[in-house]
Amino acid sequence: PRRSGVGAAFKDRRLLEKKLSVVDVFTKKERSRIMSRIRSKNTRPELWVRSGLHRRGLRFRLHQKDIPGNPDIVLKKHRAVVFIHGCFWHQHRGCKRAVMPKSNQDYWRPKLKRNIERFEKVRAVLKKTGWRVFVLWECEAGRPDKITKLARRIKECEDEAPGNSRRKNG
Repeated sequence: PRRSGVGAAFKDRRLLEKKLSVVDVFTKKERSRIMSRIRSKNTRPELWVRSGLHRRGLRFRLHQKDIPGNPDIVLKKHRAVVFIHGCFWHQHRGCKRAVMPKSNQDYWRPKLKRNIERFEKVRAVLKKTGWRVFVLWECEAGRPDKITKLARRIKECEDEAPGNSRRKNG
């Protein structure tokens, strides 16, 4: 029998959270080795997004250190930056990849919270300085429809981007 209603959805969510919060099965040394192999640049989701944007005619720079937050993709012509967020590291709400580890929660809760807070500060600085900020989540990066939508949104505001005048001087 299928349950329905708000109570059922809440109960299902609690069961899902309970099911997904897993105690670490690795030793500290094994976990350290695994964590050290997690890349911050040129990840598979990032490569998918870069390839998709390039196929759709957008040209960009990568990881520009002179721009706050060191964005994954910088489209100067469009005055836009793109961050490809890992669902776990930035706690993508409602995503199955954003599971809080059950062990060592005193470390993980503040750590992941700081990641979110740091990004919000970076976003505010970028917007204040005239950049348009786009976020694509790791779980969306492999979906061509999401990349098409992102490319369209970047191109849409081309004329509105600050300092992006099409008139030639003189």
